[in-house]
Amino acid sequence: MTADAVLNALRPVLDGLAATFGPNCEVVLHDYRRRDASVIAVAGQVTERAVGGAMSEIGLGLLARGKNAEDQLNYVTRTATGRLVKSSTMLLRDEAGEVFGALCVNVDITELRHTAVLLGELSALDAIPDDTTTFTNDVTELVRAVVQAEELKLGRPVDRLSRAERLELFRALDERGVFGLQKAMPEVAAALGISRASAYSYLTEIRKSGEN
Repeated sequence: MTADAVLNALRPVLDGLAATFGPNCEVVLHDYRRRDASVIAVAGQVTERAVGGAMSEIGLGLLARGKNAEDQLNYVTRTATGRLVKSSTMLLRDEAGEVFGALCVNVDITELRHTAVLLGELSALDAIPDDTTTFTNDVTELVRAVVQAEELKLGRPVDRLSRAERLELFRALDERGVFGLQKAMPEVAAALGISRASAYSYLTEIRKSGEN
């Protein structure tokens, strides 16, 4: 069964899944062969995803792992508006085992947390995470959100990073699959306030060092 056939077969499933879980559920179908616009179908509305939208950081990271990628089930994040979302990302593979897409289920459990005593088993959370995942339909916003997240980990603004710290930043972005997006390099360069030539130079250097 071809990748296109699998994706087409799953399209009608989305509405059924979303209806089963109710208005707080969103189901998203991704075609990872189109990283900059991977969302090809959406049912329900939780993260404001829309057809033609870009991948999330989670999708980028999974795709970067290639055949070693595994389904991500029941992880919890916050949206940019502060809603608590419980999600599962189920990967789609071709006959060779290569990941070409994903079926994602997002359930807004914000209100469930308010009734944790009664519904604790369903929400299944020990603590509310501080991480925020960017759900966006714009590649520029996605790239800049990932850059900002890595900047926070370094604990210094990008205009004060040493050369070694910039290399560390580029390595982290590469591991998260950012440079698989067509528009990534100019957006990363703009976010860091450096030229595209410098950005390409950093990327080349960290990839060469990874081969040693």
